[in-house]
Amino acid sequence: MSEQLKYIVDELNKEPFKKNYNLISFDSLQPLQLLQVLNDVFAEINPQHKLDLRDEDPEQMAKRMFTFLRILKFKPKTESGSLTSFRNGLIQGDKLVMYPILYWLFENLVELKTRAYLARYLVKLEVPPDQLGDQELYELNENYSELMEQFKELHKTVEQLRTSGLSTGEIKKDIVNMEDEKEQLHKRIDRMQKKVENVRNYEKMLQAARNLRVEREKEHTLVPPFRPTLPAHATTVEGHEDSGVGTTGADLIKRLEEENKVNVYICQEKLPKELEGKKKYTRDLQKVADEPAMGQSDVDELNKRIKQLSAEINTLIEKRMVRNDPIDDKLSLFRQQASIIGRKKEAAAEKLQEAMDEVTNAESDFQKKKGLLKESEGSEVLKGDEFKRYVNKLRGRVQFTRRKGKRCLAELRAEYGVLARTEEILKGKDDSFQDQLSNLESKQGVSGFHETQEELEKVSAKKSELDEQKGKTLEDISELVRQLNGTIADKKSALAPVIKELRPMRQKCQEMTGEYEEKKAAYENLAAGLESNMSKLEQEVRGLREELTHEEGRYHYLHCMLKVLEVQQKRIDDELKAYRSADTADRKKSFRDQFTKKIQEQENLERYK
Repeated sequence: MSEQLKYIVDELNKEPFKKNYNLISFDSLQPLQLLQVLNDVFAEINPQHKLDLRDEDPEQMAKRMFTFLRILKFKPKTESGSLTSFRNGLIQGDKLVMYPILYWLFENLVELKTRAYLARYLVKLEVPPDQLGDQELYELNENYSELMEQFKELHKTVEQLRTSGLSTGEIKKDIVNMEDEKEQLHKRIDRMQKKVENVRNYEKMLQAARNLRVEREKEHTLVPPFRPTLPAHATTVEGHEDSGVGTTGADLIKRLEEENKVNVYICQEKLPKELEGKKKYTRDLQKVADEPAMGQSDVDELNKRIKQLSAEINTLIEKRMVRNDPIDDKLSLFRQQASIIGRKKEAAAEKLQEAMDEVTNAESDFQKKKGLLKESEGSEVLKGDEFKRYVNKLRGRVQFTRRKGKRCLAELRAEYGVLARTEEILKGKDDSFQDQLSNLESKQGVSGFHETQEELEKVSAKKSELDEQKGKTLEDISELVRQLNGTIADKKSALAPVIKELRPMRQKCQEMTGEYEEKKAAYENLAAGLESNMSKLEQEVRGLREELTHEEGRYHYLHCMLKVLEVQQKRIDDELKAYRSADTADRKKSFRDQFTKKIQEQENLERYK
């Protein structure tokens, strides 16, 4: 509890709260003050909660806080049946309830800010099922769900763009470099065309080169069909290294078929969509980069255009609602189901791709560290100028590789265009040949003979290849198992002395940890006692200072009164001295004679009126 309280006080003393609390002052807060602190933390997560609890009704405040905690997915650590006590404790500002909430909020502050922002748009309004029978309400609910899904996708895209580290300057630079490479490619194509224009039989030689390229592509795709499968089997064996469970050839073939289906989906559906999205994003960026600086008039014109398009969309929606075609209603359900299935499929593909990337990165890191270990054991470490020369050499190689990669990529793209066109022509010819063959078979009365023969040949070829692959795979698996068992035995023998040395160190670590915990607890208790004594002493000093100030004021007041009395006493002494003096002149200076003379004069004036 002390660690929790200390963490809360430290967070409250930081930006943006700046409460300047200590453990004692925070622990002595009243329930309303503690609720205000909790509300201030809510306001930091969501500015809508920024208000003074003294101006809010208690019931409204409790409802607002409970709703916000439910949105933040806070789970109180209470026993079964004690949720009512948790609610009462929150309303009454109980410390046992408030401290865990504050600790959880500070511990997940960044994540909760994001969750509170998303909750404004993703907390779905529940519509009663009996109300969904209304067609208009049903369509509005479906549109609401679609907009929510669009917001999820857009938010995910924004987060990816924020974490990708892309900048407009880098994209512009890449676009300029691509434009330069494009111009260079056009120049090279023009030069090559000028060189071969005067060559004899130019068209025939070009066609022969195309055919040669097509045949080479076929050769690369047909000759080594099972070469990439061996590493997959190796990884399968490595995956079963810990469990010691073997697999049969049929299992491996089934797994390979599943992997093939996944790869086909990724290559034919997922990657083309992502590529099209990247191209569209690049076109948008190029369009933004080409646009001149916009003024206020341009912004007003765009806003006007947006309003016009919004009005047109609303009119189209109204027309569609008025039409109320039942066929469209049925199709909308199927479309919705298809879109949901497609989204689930894309999400599963993304998770699979991320997992594959993580596996690839882990394997590459493992190989790098393994190579570094070998190098550190058998080679010297570069220092000084040698290391600088080595780094400069690596940078030069990287730049050369990048330039060469871009050049090769451009050539491959051009080659891809030519191959795509060739593929279209050959497909057209193949379709025409197939039509002719089917017509001949129907005339001879053997329709479907060619297709059946091709299927039989494919099945027999596949069977022979699978049998051969099965034998090779089993031999490779057995050899790998033997190698892995030997490697495991070597590693165990190498790690045995290290484990023996590690055991006493672990025991010593546990002893040191226990001693550290005891010292830490004693220190915290001593610090809390000293802090408590210090607060008491500060309070006593404060009271003594107030008393000192009061006594100093009283002293100055009495001193002034004493001066006044001394002046009055001096005047009395002077009056007595003048009154008792035998000299007539001194007696005339006394106040008594002066006042007597004045009184006599006034009486004379009154007498003679």
